[in-house]
Order: sequence, then C-alpha cells, then structure tokens
Amino acid sequence: MFFRWDWLRPVLTAPIVPTLGPVHPDALSVGIFEDTLRAADTGHFLPYDKDRRWGGEKDEKVLRDDVVHQREHTLIPTLSRRGRGTVKVFAYGLRDSVVEEAAELAARLAAAHDVAGARVVRPLGPETTHPRGTRVQLKDFTAGPCLAPDGPVRPVTDWPIAVQETFTPFAEAMATDGLTFLHTQMQTGRCGPVLAAAVEDHIVGAIGPMEVRPDAIGRAQLMPQYFALLPKTRGQGLGRILWRAAMHWGQSHGAAYQLLQTEVGGPSDRLCQSEGLAPLGFTHTTSA
Repeated sequence: MFFRWDWLRPVLTAPIVPTLGPVHPDALSVGIFEDTLRAADTGHFLPYDKDRRWGGEKDEKVLRDDVVHQREHTLIPTLSRRGRGTVKVFAYGLRDSVVEEAAELAARLAAAHDVAGARVVRPLGPETTHPRGTRVQLKDFTAGPCLAPDGPVRPVTDWPIAVQETFTPFAEAMATDGLTFLHTQMQTGRCGPVLAAAVEDHIVGAIGPMEVRPDAIGRAQLMPQYFALLPKTRGQGLGRILWRAAMHWGQSHGAAYQLLQTEVGGPSDRLCQSEGLAPLGFTHTTSA
C-alpha cells in the first residue's frame, strides 16, 4: 500500500480525490486513492469514474512517482494532455504553506512534461470563511421525497419535433456551459435523457444527461449533469423547476444521492443553497 491512511485522513478537509473529483464521504477511503495510482499505470477508467460514460481513454492521470506523502501533508500531482496540457497538484494539508510547496512542484512538473498549465488544487472544509472557487454539496435522496415540479419541463425527445429542433440553436448559444458537447453525445445516442424547459415552443433551458451509476462502494449515484438556462429567461423560476425535475428523476430511478459542484456565489450555487443541500467543502484552484 502506497498511502498511509493515518497520515492522509487527518488532512482530507473535503472529500476530493485527484482525477475523480468529489466522492461521497462514506466512500472516502485509502482504497480509492490507491485505485487512482493503479489507473495511472493502466490508462483505463476506474469502474466508478464519472468520466467513463463518455468513452475513450482516461486523459488525466496521477504522476505517482512525484507524489509527496508525509505525516503533515500530501501532494498528489496529475497530468492532462488535453489542449496544451496541464499539471495539477492536489494539496492536502492544514497549513497554508502547503500551497507554496504545491506550486513549486506544479511548476517543476509542468516544465518537465512540457505542458503549458501548472495549477494547485486545494480542498477546503465546509467551515471555510470567505470561500472562493467551487462549492461541493450533497443531495441526499433518502432524506425525503423529491416531488415532480409543475412546469414546462420534459425530456427533449418528449417535446414535439418542432420544439426538439430548437435544441440545436440553444446548445450553440450555451456552448460555454458545455451544451455543444452534450448535444453531440445526444446525437450519438450514448447518453441518458436530457430534460428541457421550453417557452413559446423554444427550448430555453436544459439539464442532463440523466444517468444513475454505482459509486466506489456500490451505492447508486445520480451522475453530474450539464445545466444551462438562457440568460434572458433567468429570474423566472425555470432553473429551479429544471433542477427539481432532475432531482425527481434521480430519486425515481433509484439514486441514493448526488454530488454537485457549483461556482461560489453563482446562480447554481445560490439555487442549491436555497434547496438545503448539505455542504461538504470547497476546492480552490490557483495558477502556480
């Protein structure tokens, strides 16, 4: 075993695992960290990796020979060749000085691997004051019923053809939110249903794909979705209706929970907080 759990566990202020992202606190174990090292050797997806559903090969991998694992802090670097390439160093430690050491390691490894990006990812606990970056939240479907909302939301394929055809310009307009990628996956039939809101026979919002898969300990997880709403339609409650429709779908299809990542202070963040999700912590990413 590479990692010592008695060293790593005290500095895991938030349930963030390199190359995997947030995991349920119950699934957080030394085994899941060990799994990421094995995946780095094979280049394959782990069975419970959320990115596995898109196919292909795993792009990001742990640089296991450069891991720094000590009693008071652990630095785990990863490498992605996507675009111009990026090295990320996940900095686990209670002292702020861990960020400086992680930045030095990220810069050195970026140069060694000839990639353009060098970043430090620091998980922070839910008690963090004045947080920045990304908030990690938990929706527990076992806590109570998720009722179907009353609104103009249904799967894209359930809308009339004329309405379905408006998804293409909607996706193009929301390209920065990942909707063009999602649209491509929808066209190939390789993803679950996408829920869409329509106003005056035009799609103005969407959330999906809707898929439930087992996590590292076999619990059913509603997988992360793309979520977008045309700016001109915001403030009318459509985003909340879409989100609640997605939660109803997840609970109805056997999901035990969902993990959500939202930009601190953004519209989705405010929505999730108002819906009473449990905070698990934050991730703050900086350039090295």
